[in-house]
Amino acid sequence: MKNSPDTQKFQTGNVILIAFSHLIHDIYGAFLAPILPLLMEKLGFSYTLAGFLTVAQRFPSLLNPLLGVIADRVSVRYFLIGAPTVTAISMSLLGIAPSYPVLVVLLVIMGISAACYHVPTPVMIKQIAGKHIGKGMSFYMFAGELARTIGPLVIIGVVSRWGLERTYWLILPGLLASVFLAVKFRRMPVQQTAHATPASGLGQTLVDMRATLLGLTGISIFIGGLKGAMVIFLPAYLTAKGASLVVAGVSLSVLEAGGVIGVLTAGTLSDRWGRKFVLLAAILAIPVLMWFFLLDPGFLTFPILFLLGFFLLSNGPVMLAIVQESGSERPAYVNGIYMMINFVVGSSMTVLVGALNDWIGLDMTYQLVTVWFLGAIFCVPFLPGKLFTRSAHSAKL
Repeated sequence: MKNSPDTQKFQTGNVILIAFSHLIHDIYGAFLAPILPLLMEKLGFSYTLAGFLTVAQRFPSLLNPLLGVIADRVSVRYFLIGAPTVTAISMSLLGIAPSYPVLVVLLVIMGISAACYHVPTPVMIKQIAGKHIGKGMSFYMFAGELARTIGPLVIIGVVSRWGLERTYWLILPGLLASVFLAVKFRRMPVQQTAHATPASGLGQTLVDMRATLLGLTGISIFIGGLKGAMVIFLPAYLTAKGASLVVAGVSLSVLEAGGVIGVLTAGTLSDRWGRKFVLLAAILAIPVLMWFFLLDPGFLTFPILFLLGFFLLSNGPVMLAIVQESGSERPAYVNGIYMMINFVVGSSMTVLVGALNDWIGLDMTYQLVTVWFLGAIFCVPFLPGKLFTRSAHSAKL
């Protein structure tokens, strides 16, 4: 994109449009966890195989670097328009899947669609957010977390009213959303995201980014276990404790609602106070809240889940902003590498959590991943930049 006065401004309308497309897409992506106990009962698979479903969903993330190279060269308009439809179809058919392998196939298809959507969109946000990259990422991630708040309520509502076998009715809204986005994106210029002929090769780009990627990978490894336990297995954990499916689904939505506020806040604050400072503050708060949750605090469970979601899920826009501030001539490629690492690490940790659930039980697993989470503290110093900064332009927000 050529430099112009518009590239220095925060283009609110265009940021909101992309955020809306993120909302629609990710509502469908949130369908698996709430109905996982029903799918396990219907098809008779273990927690380990349940964890593997997340791997199937995220396996196409291995294609992210390739998609990034493509997105650096061509318009990504059709990625953004088509993804909601493909994701809607695959996720709305989960309820009628006749076997575990069919579930895996549907989730792989969804994963390909999600990869095509999520690789180029943060780069587009960077282009239209001007100097307020963290704020732009907060808008973008806010929509994603809001989707993961709404998604469980939507799928639980449909299943409660019409049954697991009727979830295919949810395909229609996804189709309509793609039509709407096709009309809107036709009016929005979507340009290629990088220089036509970058000076550095793909390998050199990785060398230049190695310190940042290693720091972010370490954080993802230590956070991944607890995030997988809370986002994927929370309904299963609560139902095992005696909660109803509705209460478990609402609990997941409360967690995600906290994440909605967290991502909306964290990116903007990181523009002002520094990326590392905001990350470290969240990392320090989470283990304390988690131990309170594990004590089964009764009527305080929902407030604690909300706060857990606020801090646990707020790192997304901050980490995306760190990646996009790398100054690479291949922004989509770098974003693809980061997302591949993030998804692969998250999937692996989720499978590990599922295996631990089968081996040592849910209670011990949740305690173990909480202790493991503390390792993220030691990864923050490896990220670029100072621990604490004060940004003059963001102070005016």
